[in-house]
Amino acid sequence: MQQNIESIGRLERRLDLSVPTAEIAAEVAQRLARLARESNMPGFRRGKVPVKMIARTHGAQVQAEVLNDKVGSLLSRALEENKLRLAGRPQIESKADGDAAHQNFRATFEVYPEVGPIDATRLSVQKATCSVGTAEVERTIEVMRRQRATFTPVTRGARDGDRIKLDFHGTIEGTDFDGGSAKGYSFELGRGRMLPEFEEAVRGAVAGATRRFPLHFPQDYHGAAVAGKTAQFEITVHSVEERSLPPADEDFARSVGVANGSLDALRGEVRSNVEREVTARLRARTRNSVLDALLGAAQFDVPRTLVAAEQERLRYMAQAEIAARGGTHAPESQVFAEAAQRRVRLSLIVSEIVRSQGLQARPDQVRKAIESIARGYEKPHEVVQWYLGDRARLAEVEASVVEDNVIDWVLARAQVSDLAVAFDDLMDNAKE
Repeated sequence: MQQNIESIGRLERRLDLSVPTAEIAAEVAQRLARLARESNMPGFRRGKVPVKMIARTHGAQVQAEVLNDKVGSLLSRALEENKLRLAGRPQIESKADGDAAHQNFRATFEVYPEVGPIDATRLSVQKATCSVGTAEVERTIEVMRRQRATFTPVTRGARDGDRIKLDFHGTIEGTDFDGGSAKGYSFELGRGRMLPEFEEAVRGAVAGATRRFPLHFPQDYHGAAVAGKTAQFEITVHSVEERSLPPADEDFARSVGVANGSLDALRGEVRSNVEREVTARLRARTRNSVLDALLGAAQFDVPRTLVAAEQERLRYMAQAEIAARGGTHAPESQVFAEAAQRRVRLSLIVSEIVRSQGLQARPDQVRKAIESIARGYEKPHEVVQWYLGDRARLAEVEASVVEDNVIDWVLARAQVSDLAVAFDDLMDNAKE
């Protein structure tokens, strides 16, 4: 018999449930008897423990489990009969009304929205492009040389390109703040790793110098606790080192894995690797453009329970990352409200496209994706088996394939324009 589910909001629903007391008692008795047969207690052989003793120690827990199962079953049946999908965890409350023959409950919950059809022909997206030629290969080799540079101490003042080692200590209104102090901290001057005011204060300093200066944190600084505030810093420079690049010769080629030292072979390998990386990064930029366009492709309410759960997940991930870096500040969940709303909305849109267009991952697509990943490793066959041998890893690849299917489906229908991206910007070479 179909149960009446009451609408109390756009996505909020309420349902009263009733479980016969006798049915609960019978199920509890069965579970306690089974538990008695499987339990060991001092003074009793296995299977000979009196049910009354089991009831004293486990009765409350078994009672709760039975109620949870019964109520969950009734709710699932009602959702199925009404063709609704539960979003998030329902809130279950016991009701005092009724008679001794029943235990009554009220379930309050949210359901998934109707996303509706997605008209990709109305979307405008940008497809990122970037060519790889001789100049890009040579630029990459230069980056590789920079990564293998040696540093020599100098007595002159610090200038851009030098590696600086220093202590710093910052305060705001006389009070220390998280991340404001470090000992023996190293960075390359002029690469934008530190704020401009900090780098300017270091320029020209020699080893042993101490400098004091104010530093104003931007309003959009990633550390919300100090954003928009002015700190007073003191630095003590321990060393200034000049970078020297290795020559691009046979020894350099061997140092990066080219056994015969051939520079032509090195350039060939670099070109192959760069083309693969450029393709992946262009795809990621195009993907972001498609997802941005999809956000406005359908209007619907988003379940608050799903957003709250995503906020907490993002907060947990950020907290773990901060802890891994030695920080202690735990971000508030509200910081991630906008990102969580976006992620949940996109997830619902993508899921609707996958469902309506049949874009689930095919086995051959998953296999091809794994083989593509494996090509970047020394022993591709072992990498393929590593993915195929674990369901969780395989699920990650399947999810990536599904997303690619959606991106391709949109690109085949949307209004697409090319967006040229500079090689250094695409590869973040300015940071190397």
